[in-house]
Amino acid sequence: MGAKEAFKQKVEAEVELAHAKLAELKAQAKSSAADARVKYAVHIEELEQKVAATKARLKELGEASEDSLDRVKDGVENAWKALSLSVRDAVAKFKH
Repeated sequence: MGAKEAFKQKVEAEVELAHAKLAELKAQAKSSAADARVKYAVHIEELEQKVAATKARLKELGEASEDSLDRVKDGVENAWKALSLSVRDAVAKFKH
């Protein structure tokens, strides 16, 4: 397995973990009071968008040529970092 494929699989696994955390947060939001559900909906929407953006970047990575690999890899890393930070932020806010 090449470095590109290994990196892609690593990020895909991380995205799946983020997706699982998103599902947990959605379940937690459903059991919250109505006013809290509205607040959580904003965070859930943001997470869903970042999961989709990261998946789109992963698709680009899979299609990238060797010439554009570094640029695309940077895009994937940036998308993953944004998603990871959003997950941590949402988890912290849901605890309150």
